[in-house]
Amino acid sequence: YNSDLQSRVRGPYIHSTLSITYSREKVVVLERESEREIMTQQLEKFIFQVEEGREGSDGRPSVGPVYRSVFAKDGFPEPIEGMDSCWDVFRMSVEKYPNNPMLGRREIVDGKPGKYVWQTYQEVYDIVIKLGNSLRSCGVEEQAKCGIYGANSPEWIISMEACNAHGLYCVPLYDTLGAGAVEFIITHSEVSIVFVEEKKISELFKTCPKATEYMKTVVSFGGVTREQKEAAETFGLVIYAWDEFLKLGEGKQFDLPIKKKSDICTIMYTSGTTGDPKGVMISNESIVTLIAGVIRLLKSANEALTVKDVYLSYLPLAHIFDRVIEECFIQHGAAIGFWRGDVKLLIEDLGELKPTIFCAVPRVLDRVYSGLQQKLAAGGFFKKFMFDSAFSFKYGHMKKGQSHVEASPLCDKLVFSKVKQGLGGNVRIILSGAAPLASHVESFLRVVACCHVLQGYGLTESCAGTFVSLPDRLDMLGTVGPPVPNVDIRLESVPEMEYDALASTPRGEICIRGKTLFSGYYKREDLSKEVLIDGWLHTGDVGEWQPNGSMKIIDRKKNIFKLSQGEYVAVENLENIYGEVQAVDSVWVYGNSFESFLIAVANPNQHILEKWAAENGVSGDYNALCQNAKAKEFILGELVKMGKEKKMKGFEIIKAVHLDPVPFDMERDLLTPTYKKKRPQLLKHYQCVIDEMYKTTNESLASRK
Repeated sequence: YNSDLQSRVRGPYIHSTLSITYSREKVVVLERESEREIMTQQLEKFIFQVEEGREGSDGRPSVGPVYRSVFAKDGFPEPIEGMDSCWDVFRMSVEKYPNNPMLGRREIVDGKPGKYVWQTYQEVYDIVIKLGNSLRSCGVEEQAKCGIYGANSPEWIISMEACNAHGLYCVPLYDTLGAGAVEFIITHSEVSIVFVEEKKISELFKTCPKATEYMKTVVSFGGVTREQKEAAETFGLVIYAWDEFLKLGEGKQFDLPIKKKSDICTIMYTSGTTGDPKGVMISNESIVTLIAGVIRLLKSANEALTVKDVYLSYLPLAHIFDRVIEECFIQHGAAIGFWRGDVKLLIEDLGELKPTIFCAVPRVLDRVYSGLQQKLAAGGFFKKFMFDSAFSFKYGHMKKGQSHVEASPLCDKLVFSKVKQGLGGNVRIILSGAAPLASHVESFLRVVACCHVLQGYGLTESCAGTFVSLPDRLDMLGTVGPPVPNVDIRLESVPEMEYDALASTPRGEICIRGKTLFSGYYKREDLSKEVLIDGWLHTGDVGEWQPNGSMKIIDRKKNIFKLSQGEYVAVENLENIYGEVQAVDSVWVYGNSFESFLIAVANPNQHILEKWAAENGVSGDYNALCQNAKAKEFILGELVKMGKEKKMKGFEIIKAVHLDPVPFDMERDLLTPTYKKKRPQLLKHYQCVIDEMYKTTNESLASRK
């Protein structure tokens, strides 16, 4: 980015001598007007302006210009004719590709995994029709809520398509939002029937009897034991094995209702700041519009999906990222193979399936990176020297603008081919989403994986894809790329955080407009109005436009953030709980999207800490005690104990703490006049401490493995 912009600064459109200061990631052009000229001309490379920005007024912040992808220069792509619903996506592919393999799982022979066994589009369709007839036979009518609870499987997709066929609201259930999340989702959305993985049946029963106010029928993806039948009866439930349920609709044929674009097809629950998940209502139009945008984007980048593409389904279908990816594959008549549900067996499943597209969250790619680094370290000096030399050579050519294929075919063949084979050998695109991918991991994989490595950004509320980086664009490293060609994007200034959407380097809250946006939060119109204002979705994420039109996520407006495994953390809620610990006077909890755990800075209660020290033979005054390792262990133990008492989730438990004897204060600009924490300033003040805590804690965790 630095060298790229430096060369552009010297281009013919600059007519003044510029004084330029270089930092690690930015080029600061000191002459404001020239900088604005550079920014305007560079932004038009992959985006173009459709509306002017405006200054703030009447208490409303200023907003930057509205931009759109250059791939939508002639307008947003229209959905395929006749494709008005998610059911049409599947139905039209069945008509066009009836004999194509659609859903596959590994056959288990004598307890050992074998090859993938496939069901064709027509075979899946036939089961979906049977399942739909069985649903209607049970009295399940249009717009009823149908829960799906379990790991990705062919039965998951078949259940989803049966919902699509009969105009039911598909409601994914998952327990990573907390112990009571499944019960909350069932009761809040009024789910009447649940399809459930065999091993999740006991978990589902834990929601009873409260959930049985609405839930009346349970269908296992597999079998049902006698004990489970008896347990269901005690709760007033009817439970069926998969094959048993399919027989209910035999000899019956129900007409499929007409589906409209505006109809809701799924309610996906996502983290809420107050503890209760929020039901994001997603319409048919959102998904078919997104598919049209993906088709336009991939064709424009010469990487169109085809019937020959293969996808490994392992990211949760309960999340929007995987759901829309699989919808795109179904629309193209491509194949979807399912993993066995064990992360330790993921590489083996990759090797057998040989996917062409591999979607991942950063945590998975971090593991790939770490595993390769460990192998390099163990391979000896000569192997590491050869690898490093090949890496430098290829990366150097890529930085000069060559594609990853052209940069060094010889290095690919002799050195990097083993990495490609580790992912099955056929991967042409790796797409990372859900959280930021560290730049050093992204750049490494762009070289050694012998495929495109792209990073995307989106929310459940925006139907996932909103930004995605482009193939062979090394200048997009560390960004989420330009907008997809079916949304408008603008930044809104955040004055309290000193982000200005009209500055020469525009920064502000990312706002999205388009038909991919959600239809509101189920039963929470108040929350819907907070984020949907005049047709714009306010994401809460702070972005910075880059000179080439890509977006860089730099901050979070609200005090909720995502950890590297994709879990949201409502930090103020946690601080209120940890603040109940008598041994601390104040605590600041911190986490970021590159780490999987939380850390904290605490002001200990001087009296309690000194009393503990006297009782445990630890010497030193208050300041010295705050530096003492045993004292830190004591305070951390008290915080952890409180977290467990309050039944916090594992990722909400603090893993390390720094003790500051000086209370957070206004003098150091750490508090507002009303004693609210100023989080950006806290981060800046304690940055070195935070870096050290993550370093030592990660090392400690690694040594235990």
